[in-house]
Amino acid sequence: MAEINSILDLSSLVRGRRQALGLSQAELATRADVSRQWVSAFELGRPGSELRLILRLLEALELRLSVDPLDEVEGDRPAASDSVDLDALLEAHREAKVEDERGG
Repeated sequence: MAEINSILDLSSLVRGRRQALGLSQAELATRADVSRQWVSAFELGRPGSELRLILRLLEALELRLSVDPLDEVEGDRPAASDSVDLDALLEAHREAKVEDERGG
């Protein structure tokens, strides 16, 4: 597990994973349904990257993003029950959006 404290940490992780999988930026862009230029800018750590596009990129690399609280429980390990599953939050958001569009 990698600790992400900045956009540069995340972009470095993505670049390393892409290279480890033997993917070009263009191939990753196709898998993630983003442009090659966006992948390049993200890998350089340019700010302004949209979270939804970042999540697509991580999914294309078979990576999962999780968020843990800064206040640590039991030494260096955060309590698992305090973790936030971004996949579950994103799915709940999608479901709520569909429900809103249906007028419910």
